[in-house]
Amino acid sequence: MLLLLGGFLLLMLLGLPVALAMAVSSLVYILVTGITPDVTLAQRMIAGVESFPLLAVPFFILAGNLMNIAGVTGRIYKFAVALVGWMRGGLGHVNIVGSVIFSGMSGTAIADAAGLGTIEIKAMKDHGYSTEFAVGVTAASATLGPIIPPSLPFVIYGMMANVSIGALFLGGVIPGVVMTLAMMATVAYFAHRRGWGSDTPFSWPQLGAAAIEILIVFAFPLVVWLMVVAGLSVNVAVGIGLVALLALDWYFDFSAVMALMAPVILIGGMTLGWFTPTEAAVAAVIWSLFLGLVRYRSMTLQTVAKATFDTIETTASVLFIVTAASIFAWLLTVSQAAQTLTDAMLGITQNKWVFLLLANILILFVGCFIDTIAAITILVPILLPIVLKLGIDPIHFGLIMTLNLMIGLLHPPLGMVLFVLARVAKLSVERTTMAILPWLVPLLLALVAITYIPELTLWLPKYMGLSK
Repeated sequence: MLLLLGGFLLLMLLGLPVALAMAVSSLVYILVTGITPDVTLAQRMIAGVESFPLLAVPFFILAGNLMNIAGVTGRIYKFAVALVGWMRGGLGHVNIVGSVIFSGMSGTAIADAAGLGTIEIKAMKDHGYSTEFAVGVTAASATLGPIIPPSLPFVIYGMMANVSIGALFLGGVIPGVVMTLAMMATVAYFAHRRGWGSDTPFSWPQLGAAAIEILIVFAFPLVVWLMVVAGLSVNVAVGIGLVALLALDWYFDFSAVMALMAPVILIGGMTLGWFTPTEAAVAAVIWSLFLGLVRYRSMTLQTVAKATFDTIETTASVLFIVTAASIFAWLLTVSQAAQTLTDAMLGITQNKWVFLLLANILILFVGCFIDTIAAITILVPILLPIVLKLGIDPIHFGLIMTLNLMIGLLHPPLGMVLFVLARVAKLSVERTTMAILPWLVPLLLALVAITYIPELTLWLPKYMGLSK
């Protein structure tokens, strides 16, 4: 166990990428101990990606990339300005609401930071906000990407923990709302303290138009349900609803209705059993292509090709991490390291609330150094047996783990969101880190609430029949 973990930590300190550090330390452990034939390394790495749910990964990544070039980000921003731009500290609230909407399509924090972040930071700087404040609120709101469904980390966790990915997606809805309110309260605090006003005049027509768009989106599933009750098949009802929606959008040219429909179609389809997560991800890609090629005509074959190659590159890096983490996690199990760590934690406490506190500290620490996907793949085999033994719902724990790891993306030494925003805002990593620090307060408060009020996560999956 010490050879495996020590080798991994040493290679990380030497600067090797986390995936290579896991793969090399695993190979060295196998060769030195002879615990299994060396060919097992390749077999276990391949087995790590032989999973149907993992097919959702490239499609969700592709959907996020396509949304970025479909002209959707600008429309989301315009809609958010109409909805909350009139509040004090308006563009801070716009930043958060825009991330909530974009989260329903991208599924990753980095896509949110890179996609909307460029528009939001520039707009906030143009309106007189400091670069540091713009970067801080953008970083904090980017953490919503993997909490509000769909979510790439939820797919990986669901596969590793053998729990319903649809239930995880639904479980993220209310925690996402809690995080959104906590961040908007933080913006309101800064606005009051610094005497900021609104960034756009209050306008009943603008606010009314934004509210109508929300009502149209919420009315869509109700209309489909009524048509099904009236005797139409689900496919026909959805088809009629989409055609009617498209006609309305073409006539009124709504700013964000079509984008807002993406999470409704995905989450609703999975909740009602129409889609598996992979099929939902494919539907998201088709929807993105429709918006870019047909509705907004903002895509070309060249931009689609670029989005595809970017997706291949990102998917390859994600799956390489999954394969390396797969053999590493397997060796932790067969070498009894996972059992030793489990026994050590249970030796400290048998109280599930104390365990959740310790687990939060551990995952936050791991998230500082290890990529999100790798961390999930390594930690689930270690922590899940304790979670089940103490009677903690694995869906609840999945939300806790994901939010901890999202917070880890905001600070050194790994901090991918930190580095992306430092590049976008042309700030040093040190200044970007200092800009993000105040925003850890609402995120940690939200983490405490989500950890110790399980119903925030579990009520909706239970209500929809996806969890016991």
